[in-house]
Parts: sequence; C-alpha cells; structure tokens
Amino acid sequence: MHLDMNRLQILAVLFLQGAWGQNSSSSGGGGVVVETKNITLPAGSRAVLPCQSPRMVWTQDRLKDRQRVVHWDVVYSSPPYSVERVLDMSPGARRRVYNGFNKGRVSISDSAFTDGNFSLFINNVLTSDKGVYTCNLHHHYCKIHQSIQIQLNVTKSARKEKRYWDGEKTVLVVLLGSSVMLPCVNRLALWRDGVQEDQQQVAHWDFQPPGVRPNKADRLVDLYASGERRDYGPLFAQRKMNVAEDAFTYGDFSLSIFDLKPAYKGLYSCHLHHHYCGLHERRVFRLTVGPPVPLEPTTAPKIYVNDEQEKKPEEVSGEDGPRVVNVFLPEQRGYFVQHLGYFLATFLLLAFIVFAVIMLTRRRKKRGLEYEMGRSVRASIISGGEMALECTELRTYNQEPLNSDYKNNLLKERDMVKECNKEFDGRM
Repeated sequence: MHLDMNRLQILAVLFLQGAWGQNSSSSGGGGVVVETKNITLPAGSRAVLPCQSPRMVWTQDRLKDRQRVVHWDVVYSSPPYSVERVLDMSPGARRRVYNGFNKGRVSISDSAFTDGNFSLFINNVLTSDKGVYTCNLHHHYCKIHQSIQIQLNVTKSARKEKRYWDGEKTVLVVLLGSSVMLPCVNRLALWRDGVQEDQQQVAHWDFQPPGVRPNKADRLVDLYASGERRDYGPLFAQRKMNVAEDAFTYGDFSLSIFDLKPAYKGLYSCHLHHHYCGLHERRVFRLTVGPPVPLEPTTAPKIYVNDEQEKKPEEVSGEDGPRVVNVFLPEQRGYFVQHLGYFLATFLLLAFIVFAVIMLTRRRKKRGLEYEMGRSVRASIISGGEMALECTELRTYNQEPLNSDYKNNLLKERDMVKECNKEFDGRM
C-alpha cells in the first residue's frame, strides 16, 4: 500500500508539473498582438514606429530574497473552520512555521528554489489536519502569482486510502498517524536559481514587404538586455533606420526611419520577449509611403554689381506690385478735454443733488416751526376760554338770576355767554 502511495505521489508531481507548464505557456506563449496601426507618410519624411513596454525595462533581480515567495495556507474542515498560514519561505530568508505545534511536524525542502519542488511534508497526520491546503507562488519582480489547492482527508482505515480528482482540486485520503506529501512542483526558469536574466530579454524588428509571407519576413535588428546588438541589412549601416541604444533602460524600442522611400512600405512588427517572466508581445504597423510634399516656390536673390545702385523702394513698389500707403493718424488733442468734461458734468450733478437735499431739509424745518407756533396760539385761546367758562360758572353759581322771566334755559345760557365774553374782552 505504501508503494502504491509513493507511485501516486510521483504521478501527481509529474501531472502538476505539466499543468504548471501548460498554464504558463498558454498565458505567455507565442507573441500576442497587442497593437496594430496604419501609418501613412509622404516620401522623404521621417517615420517613428512606437514600440514601448514598461515590463521590458532592464532591472536585474538582485533582491532575490524578496522577489520570490512561497507560502502554504489551510482552511480547516472542522470547527471553527478557520484559515491559517502554515509556513512561508523565500530564497534569502529562513523557513517560518507559524503554529508552534507544527514545528518539526510540517516542512518544505530547503532546495525548493533550486529544483522547483515546493511540496509540503506532514508527519504524524492528525484528525485536526483535515482541510483544504493552498500552495501560493509569488514573483514580485515579474508580477506573477500562481496557486494550487489540495484537499486532505484523514481516515482510520487503511483500505480507504486513495487519491482522486473532484473536478476542481486533488483530494488525498490518508491514514491517521501516517506521513503525507502535498505536491506543489513548478520547474519554470523564473522560480529557480542560476538563471541569467540578461540573456532572457530580447527585442527584434521584422519587415515584411508586400506579397511576402510572414515566415519569410526580413529581420532588421536584434536587441539583448546584456548589451548585444545585431543589425541586419544595409539600412542600419547607412543610418537610415535606428533604435535607441538605451532601449532597455526606458523600455522604448521605437524604430526610426529616415528619408522615406516607396520601397520602405510594408508591414513592420516589433517583438518583445521576456523569457524570464514569460512575456511575449508583438506590435504590427502597416507603413504606406505617399507622394512627396511639393516645395514652396522661392525667388532667387538679386545680385547687384558694385557700380550699380540699388533701386529706391518707391520705384520698386511702383513697378513690381501695387503701391501700399501707410497712413498714421495723429493722436486726438481733444482726448483730455473730453475726459475733463465728463469729470465736470459728474461733479455738477453731485453738487445739484446736495443742494436739493439741503433746500428740502430747510423747508421741512420751516414748516415745523410754523406748525408749532399755531399750535401754541390755539392752546392759549383754549386755556382762556376755559377760564371764562369757569368764571361764568362761578358767577352763575354765586349770583342770583338777573332776568327770571326767561322762557327756557337756552336763552338764558346764550345771554350768560355774551356777558362773559364782554367781560373777557374788557380784561384783555
């Protein structure tokens, strides 16, 4: 049974290795066309075919201790169904086991980043180890993140040990107390040491004339991150085509073509390959060369002999073309007077408004004085009348009626008022 388990583990390792390789090849295999463009320029001009990619910038992976990381995580199948980091490891750092109970019981090969075997070994399997384990590979330099899941089940019967695929992940059923290896193998070059990165970055331009098949296109130039450069054909030697020397420094591999000719039309393709990171991109440009731009007519300069005198400007203008008369209008002298008039008119308007306000105020004050004087006179008259009435009442009260033969009180009151008024007038 243990021999069968070992054979199954070997087959699983081979299967996973093929799965990793198939996944990477499908994601970054033969050049993927990321840009197509039609360019039409007149003959004799300069053409620039852009080809830029920041991922092709040459920065050597000197910090290998932090560029590649592997870590195993587990989601336990029993309560409380928690998620736990089992261990992690990088080329320049020691292996870290997060749970003290697992120290010495779970491990990963020290040569994982040399041979690409990141499998997890578990000794003395317990029932609490049951769960879904995930192997995560991170390459920060290439911005690549890959993961694979394996489900671990524990049984007490040796007959129930098996390995199968449930459609999403590999499932291992192991015996309680035995040892198990959870496979995670990736032997691609970027996960292993000893790879010369400068030989893995390549850029090249191809030219396909009209009527020529793609497999028979002409190679124009090859560029390597190590600094090597290979030019093909006479155009680069004649400096009619050029790619910047610092292309890998800025990630700019644009092709410049000088003095365009009709023979230069066709398909130009820029291929960018980063074998270390699995980058393969292609940009295609269709260049069409049109007729040259007509030159503007220019008059030849006149040459005068030393004895000849140059014609006067008036004569030249009168003979060669229409006469142009420049008229200079002098500045108006009334400009200052006009603005002074505006200022005086504004001042007079303000003075008139102030004068009108003063006159209205004085008039209202005068009316107020007259009203007060009339009010005081009326008050004095009313006060005098009251005195007369009081006097009349006293006299009427103290004296006996002079004429007792009045027929009614109205006539009596009228005579009394007349007498009182005569007496008041005499006093005044």
